[in-house]
Amino acid sequence: MSTDVSTFHKEQASEDHRGTPEAPGRVVTLIERCAWEKLADHYTIADSKVWGIAYRIVASRVTEVQEYLDIREINGYSIHYTSFYPGDPSSYGGPIHAMVYIGTPDNPQFIGPQDPQELAEHIWCSKGPSGENKEYLFELEEGLEGLSPESGDKHVRDLAARVREIEDRVGGAVRPVRNYGGQLHATEFRGVGEIDDQNEADKA
Repeated sequence: MSTDVSTFHKEQASEDHRGTPEAPGRVVTLIERCAWEKLADHYTIADSKVWGIAYRIVASRVTEVQEYLDIREINGYSIHYTSFYPGDPSSYGGPIHAMVYIGTPDNPQFIGPQDPQELAEHIWCSKGPSGENKEYLFELEEGLEGLSPESGDKHVRDLAARVREIEDRVGGAVRPVRNYGGQLHATEFRGVGEIDDQNEADKA
């Protein structure tokens, strides 16, 4: 994907997947290059491309899929259209007109640049309904590295290395994370069954 339209950024809060409203995690987003250029970023060199995968949805399921994505990406994203350039352009005859969800800097979930080590520590101890934030980061790194010999992202690779270093240093200890107001919140979660059992015990 040409970054004349979009660039890759990883300071978007996640309150509904890899964090909670009280202690949001961090996820990746796309932003327009003109917006990225206004940020004081610790990673000052943007790659000339943003790598990804485009999916073609059969006509009979377009409405269903878009309704699902609108719910999944409701937390700080808006719909944009851009040109997606396939790795083998000869098989498509040119760029593909693609829909993407972008976390614009003016949305309330956009965090902006953050100190890399502080960001890594936050990711390491964040967790939400969809799982641990560090798991998301490691899978993102693996996915990007697997697309192409050129597709690895320096920012993601650096963050993943920092998180692994934290894990090696402190092991599996659980640390609290801070919300927007600076309050501390535990990162341990219980399953629905455990919560129901506790509620029944409280009634007894």
